[in-house]
Amino acid sequence: MKKPVVRVYDSRYQKQVEDLILSIQQQEYAIPITIEDQPDLHSIPSFYQTGNGNFWIALDGEQVVGTISLLDIGDSHLALRKMFVAKPYRGSTFRTAHELLSTAINWANQREVSAIYLGTTPAFKAAHRFYEKNGFTSIPPDALPSRFPVLEVDKKFYHYVLNKKAKTPITNDKENLASRP
Repeated sequence: MKKPVVRVYDSRYQKQVEDLILSIQQQEYAIPITIEDQPDLHSIPSFYQTGNGNFWIALDGEQVVGTISLLDIGDSHLALRKMFVAKPYRGSTFRTAHELLSTAINWANQREVSAIYLGTTPAFKAAHRFYEKNGFTSIPPDALPSRFPVLEVDKKFYHYVLNKKAKTPITNDKENLASRP
């Protein structure tokens, strides 16, 4: 295993993306969801890679070990979706989740985007800590944009207000996080 590299999604990785996401959802978190329940995964380019949206994968060689996407929901807002990292690539050794999130936020900072929103399940406690550590703020459901796609499993919501003056990658540095709006 080596440090993964983040790349824009390419259709030759379709099956690996589906397998990674489903294995984490079904086996690790026992969420009763199928590929048929996620039609967005069958049309990543037309669903995610439009407007200000995009989809990225983390690769160890040719193996997909992580995913993240930004869905353009209009009004200069994005929805962060499909953030998944294979268990061996989580944590501070590889920083895969951080690299994926940094790539997505930097992408959004280069566009006319004011905020990124996300929904997650209460069970993903480590994800909650990760988002909060990286500048996301918990918000009530009624603070979501009207076009935010709330999934049935989503019960906890966050937003990240983009700092249009800073074009630098996000960091874990507390001073930088504290200075974000």
